[in-house]
Amino acid sequence: MSAQSALPREQEIRSWLARHAHGKSFALTLASADASFRRYWRVLYDDGRSAIVMDAPPTQEDVRPWLRVRELFAAAGVSTPAVFAADLERGLLLLSDFGDLTFLGALKQGADADDLYRRALSELIKLQCASRAGVLPDYDRAALLKEMQLFPEWYLARHLGLCLDDEERNALARVFDAILAVNLAEPRVFVHRDYHSRNLMACGDVLGVIDFQDAVYGPLSYDLVSLLKDAYIAWEEDITLDWLIRYWQEAKRAGLPVATDFGEFYRAYEWMGVQRHIKVLGIFARLWHRDGKNAYLADMPRVFTYLHRAARRYGALTPLARLLERIEGHGATIQYTF
Repeated sequence: MSAQSALPREQEIRSWLARHAHGKSFALTLASADASFRRYWRVLYDDGRSAIVMDAPPTQEDVRPWLRVRELFAAAGVSTPAVFAADLERGLLLLSDFGDLTFLGALKQGADADDLYRRALSELIKLQCASRAGVLPDYDRAALLKEMQLFPEWYLARHLGLCLDDEERNALARVFDAILAVNLAEPRVFVHRDYHSRNLMACGDVLGVIDFQDAVYGPLSYDLVSLLKDAYIAWEEDITLDWLIRYWQEAKRAGLPVATDFGEFYRAYEWMGVQRHIKVLGIFARLWHRDGKNAYLADMPRVFTYLHRAARRYGALTPLARLLERIEGHGATIQYTF
């Protein structure tokens, strides 16, 4: 959206805010934008308080899923923004402000990573313990497969200019079927779907959870992958393995249906990561080639490395590993070093 086209929308937001400001004056500044059409504005009142406006143009976004998921997560004890005012027709929500320090930002400033990740995993367990079927959309086979199909269309063909022959396409389809069989055998819980370092806010003693409007009911390990195999920051595998073991132990104590054997649990986590990273490479390529958003290109090598590392470990994923090695061998991606 250009600055000129944004101006009428900003004026609309200011007019709407004035009706909820109870006579207080305020300043309005753009706080952030995400990969969708949503933007976020920070409201600074003359008494020193602040709030956030979610700006979701109704022709392109719908705030109702966000409101519905927020209610579910808040009821589970998850720290989500409070809603002060809502205008569904205009696509505007006035929310409490968790500040501008993300989980990722706090880590880059030297925050205690172990403390932050333990808190994030405990918050995730709260969310998962509240799970029940029939409330959120099913993260079913069709949805998971549709996501993976972004990989050959946008990453291989559009981004890399790589055309697969019939044998390669059939081999990739068999790999996708194998991945889905493992994913769909997992226990099902509420899934945030983007539970990572940019969607958690480090607000003092509170770990705020945001950007959850796409939540679904799906595989238990999905959000673990989002957090521990994060597209935006990487850790040595022994560190993430320690966090994963701690989660597994805490989840068992909380009564979640995790596998009793850690090796089985870990394999499911790895294969869920393969599905997610196939999808993410496709999404990042589409954001660039379709939407003109190039900020995610720098994160592709990290995601590629996660995917390649897992694909090499499991025989059923050998065709995928070979394809990734072909890509790497032709210099289409840069190896990311942990």
